Amino acid sequence: MTINLKGRHMITLYDWSAEEIRQLLHLADRLKQEVYTGTAHPLLAGKTLAMIFEKPSLRTMVSFQTGMYQLGGHAIYLGPDQIGLGKRESVEDVARVLSSYVNGIMARTFSYEAVQELAKYSAVPVINGLTDFNHPCQVLADLLTIYETRSHMKGLSMVYIGDGNNMAHSLAIGCAKMGMHFTCVCPEGYDPKTEAMDMAREVGQKTGSHIEVAHDVMEAAKGANVLYTDVWASMGQEKEKEERKAIFRDYQINMDVLNVTAPDSMVLHCLPAHYDEEITKDVVDDPRSYVFKQAENRLHAQKALMLATMA
Repeated sequence: MTINLKGRHMITLYDWSAEEIRQLLHLADRLKQEVYTGTAHPLLAGKTLAMIFEKPSLRTMVSFQTGMYQLGGHAIYLGPDQIGLGKRESVEDVARVLSSYVNGIMARTFSYEAVQELAKYSAVPVINGLTDFNHPCQVLADLLTIYETRSHMKGLSMVYIGDGNNMAHSLAIGCAKMGMHFTCVCPEGYDPKTEAMDMAREVGQKTGSHIEVAHDVMEAAKGANVLYTDVWASMGQEKEKEERKAIFRDYQINMDVLNVTAPDSMVLHCLPAHYDEEITKDVVDDPRSYVFKQAENRLHAQKALMLATMA
């Protein structure tokens, strides 16, 4: 890499330049090809990643742990019972203690502020593995999937259909950084947070990216290059699940929606999928779906991020 990213935190994509993100994606692509050819790359030998989890996980835990293993390092799982972030022990103290033991910290938490505070007091890089506000690691994998499939990103249009949640926030910022147009299509009252959209629009003014919120699914999907969705009820919203099913029933990616997109469009979903709610099974199984390639790319994108910041 021509840019030195050692020691950098990944809290939000807003803090990273377009060129820094592009270099991460190129590094991820190289590491992926080396995996495919059986080329070992133990470039983080002797390094340790602490993984803090307040939320359950499949992709985040396995991809980070496997990634550290493939890079020659070691990952330590720390669940709620081991830490109790901000409850059993202050976030500041956890950051200071952990960063004296390990070479990097990944945190998957409810609170965005907790990850920000970890980064403030940590002597080693902190990676945001997910918060209620954003999910930058997922978007790195999404951008990698688009890049390796279409070979470019600038000028492409992404239409996100569903709740204006943490994924909508990070996708808006990530698309803006890459010069992609982004539309969040959601029911009235479920718009993305103004703070996130303002950040994305600020970036988009420099990159030529249009960032919008809309409420008509079919109209927004016409000619789109990328369709994206997420579950209607995220972790922590389980009590709203049945209510949200009624509110979001018309905000589904199905074959009717997919068939009004661009001829070479692609479908993405950050998973887990609730079939026949936010997406139908036939769409996920369609040749235009890159959902499982996208899931695999969590591994490669995060390996690039760990290598660039921890080596």
